[in-house]
Amino acid sequence: MGLLEFARPDVVTVPPSASVADAARLMADINVGSVVVVEGLRPVGVLTDRDITVRVVAEGLDPEATPVRRVMTPDPVTLGEELSLFEALEEVKDKAIRRFPVVDPEGRLVGIFTLDDVLHLLGLEMAAVARIIGG
Repeated sequence: MGLLEFARPDVVTVPPSASVADAARLMADINVGSVVVVEGLRPVGVLTDRDITVRVVAEGLDPEATPVRRVMTPDPVTLGEELSLFEALEEVKDKAIRRFPVVDPEGRLVGIFTLDDVLHLLGLEMAAVARIIGG
């Protein structure tokens, strides 16, 4: 079973030239804590709510005038769509990151894999096991 079985296909994206203010409004409208920064269909960075707080607000930058490329985390850790869930977890276990763009063999963005989704999935699986065992 490939990683796309577990990844979300609905990735919120912005171009590197977008203003931080526009990215923040998009994140607020959709109620997400991060966006994947893409050039064409390839992920080139990630912008999180923490990036905005630490790299824009705390530094006194103007979010309307600051492009995302200036404050994003560049070169995101990506996961190949062909990986199994176990292989993906092995790859990310030592990283202090919770969200990973999923890419096809050509490096194009096809989904987002989050550790929160894995925890939710495991909770559902454990509840199902408990129902079976509990009769």
